[in-house]
Amino acid sequence: MLLNLRDLDFWQITVMLLSVLIFCPLVALIVISFGDSEGLWSHLLETVLIKYVSNTLFLMIGVSVFSLIFGIVSAWILTNYTFRFSKLLEILMLLPMACPAYLVAYAYTDFFEYAGPIQGFLRELMGWKTASDYIFPEIRSLGGAIFVLSSVLYPYIYLLAKTAFKQTPNSYYEVTQLYNRNIFWYVSLPLARPAIVAGLALVCMEVVSDFGTVEYFALETLTLGIFNVWIGMNNINAAAQISIFTFIFILLLLLVEIKSRAGKRFNDTSSRQTNKKAKFITGIEASFCIVGCLIPVSLGFFIPVLILFSNAITSLDFHNFREILKIFSNTLIISLCGAFCIIIVSTTVACTAYFSGKKYLRTIANFSASGYAFPGTMLAIGILVFVGVVDRALDILSNDNMNLFLSGTMFMLLFAYIVKFQAVGYGAVLSGLTKTSPNLVWASRTLGLSFQRTIARITIPLIKKSIIAGGVLAFVDIMKELPITLLLRPFDFETLATFTYQFAHDELMGQASVPALLIILVGLIPVIFLNKILRTSI
Repeated sequence: MLLNLRDLDFWQITVMLLSVLIFCPLVALIVISFGDSEGLWSHLLETVLIKYVSNTLFLMIGVSVFSLIFGIVSAWILTNYTFRFSKLLEILMLLPMACPAYLVAYAYTDFFEYAGPIQGFLRELMGWKTASDYIFPEIRSLGGAIFVLSSVLYPYIYLLAKTAFKQTPNSYYEVTQLYNRNIFWYVSLPLARPAIVAGLALVCMEVVSDFGTVEYFALETLTLGIFNVWIGMNNINAAAQISIFTFIFILLLLLVEIKSRAGKRFNDTSSRQTNKKAKFITGIEASFCIVGCLIPVSLGFFIPVLILFSNAITSLDFHNFREILKIFSNTLIISLCGAFCIIIVSTTVACTAYFSGKKYLRTIANFSASGYAFPGTMLAIGILVFVGVVDRALDILSNDNMNLFLSGTMFMLLFAYIVKFQAVGYGAVLSGLTKTSPNLVWASRTLGLSFQRTIARITIPLIKKSIIAGGVLAFVDIMKELPITLLLRPFDFETLATFTYQFAHDELMGQASVPALLIILVGLIPVIFLNKILRTSI
């Protein structure tokens, strides 16, 4: 063991307390689901619950199909072929990750609706006068939501599939050619299947968690149902009960993702093994490959950004800049504070759990990072209930039954961000720790340094890049977060996400475009990080 008993007792208690504190909102959500819904639950069960579940399932299936097509095809092309602009395309394929799905939904709705430029152009070209003269697909529909979410979520599959394709030894392809079998179907796809399934599970979790897109499209999914029952019907117990169904979806997806990640692709026992070299192509072949890669990245990034930029230019209002600047500073401050807290907690939990050598401590630490998988609307209910309990306890201690110490404050919002995005910082720090030797910590402890000094002087300098990466990713995630901020923010506190939501909800896309572009601009930061990591690791 790397910790003596005295150190272990202290740090073990610290990690357990932090983990329990982070996990408490989920426990509170489960507890409140057993409360009295005043008959609303049975009414929901008879009327709309089946619709919530079926819409969620159909949305998951549709997004899964198109994300698989976009992700696998582009990954296969860029792994097996090199052509002019192929290196640039490898970077561009990640750009949709910078666009929150709800912003893409806002952009396409403005573009494809009846008063938008596309239908306007068609009416002018064909001489149509009213909507009854022609048929045009409704963007605010299940199909529209599938289109939007697929366009921004395919990179999850693309990244993992590309990594798996790259790591396949060349000898496997040579054997396949000897037997005259299709390389893709008989080698690449079967070996990459665990990675692809893991990426697909992540896509499905994002679909289940999505709020902004389905709310804007009025698509009744489980996530939107929680929101409507809680806010619209003012029944938090019934909302918590709907959340139990969402729990089932999330837990199943988590199990699939964990099992897929644990699946072994192949055993490479030869040190002389080499990976397959990409084939250089030109002409029509290269053109088809370029088009195949540009379609998903254009749908998920270039077209929505151009639409938002066009709206921002045409609706430019310099009088609004001061307000946007104030909101941007609000967003910057809360995101920086949240990211800092996440990194402190993540580093403490990850280092203690990793170097303790105790399996149960690692399990507890892993549970503390499970909040990322759950929808913001679910977590908001649990956090509100848990903080309410803490407030009541503080009221009793202070003998003041009317005082709200934490509810509706910035502290509650920061706590919500930690619960939601702890996984981001924890994953980054843990990734850095696995690449360092425990012997360095052991040597430091043998020389008489305390555990905290060892971590400060040895471990943190070695993993500082991972810590910074985790902080940056957490910062961007907080900036983009909509449902938690919308539901738990203090009175009269706006972020770029809520500000954009308010204008888009009122169909004022011109005013919503500038803050939307700022969110996307900041969202490009993790894309740059990912590209850097991929270049060095693959």
